[in-house]
Amino acid sequence: MSTDSSHLHGLVDGYHRFREGHWEEERERWERLSQGQSPKTMIIACSDSRVDPAQIFDVSPGELFVVRNVAALVPPFETSPGQHGVSAALEFAVQFLKVKQVVVMGHGMCGGCQAALTQDLHGNRLGEGGFVANWIDMLDEAREPIAAELGTSGRTAERAMELAAVKVSLANLRTFPCIQEKEPTGELELRGAYFAISDGVLYLLDETSGEFRPA
Repeated sequence: MSTDSSHLHGLVDGYHRFREGHWEEERERWERLSQGQSPKTMIIACSDSRVDPAQIFDVSPGELFVVRNVAALVPPFETSPGQHGVSAALEFAVQFLKVKQVVVMGHGMCGGCQAALTQDLHGNRLGEGGFVANWIDMLDEAREPIAAELGTSGRTAERAMELAAVKVSLANLRTFPCIQEKEPTGELELRGAYFAISDGVLYLLDETSGEFRPA
């Protein structure tokens, strides 16, 4: 990539603002962080460019261990050979960093959840939507009652799918032995959250009632 690329130039300009501003202002923090990290919270969020967990929760560097992927999904625990990125990150956060809570944060206008609802990408070749389709297959079971009651288009159905996706990821988290060991003792807490982009409201899942309520 050419260094005169306008997109890269914009990123480098941002780096210089960061280096001369926030980095300089929090130089002692960065020096401490160079010795290691000890975040208390892991966030599993969507890759969507509009939902940066550090910005939404207004935290400083080193406070969150973040994994982002399409639709903030967590696959269930499995032992088959493969490159299990989310599982590896979860294992590292829970077993080595010893985080105290794992938060799954869905969001409004999620393209992954919309694709899961419409199933428009089913049958696409890998590299042309197939990877996304295979990934969001995790939501097929949750999709069925939503599609039956609300259809597969419109914000009501899409929001229902977005909220259901958070619950699917929480359920899959609880298939991991490390979660099964630590959650019952209170050593680790799981939370579901949802950020509505349009009005900037964060909702937290009450697992007793199954409802999402404004924070």
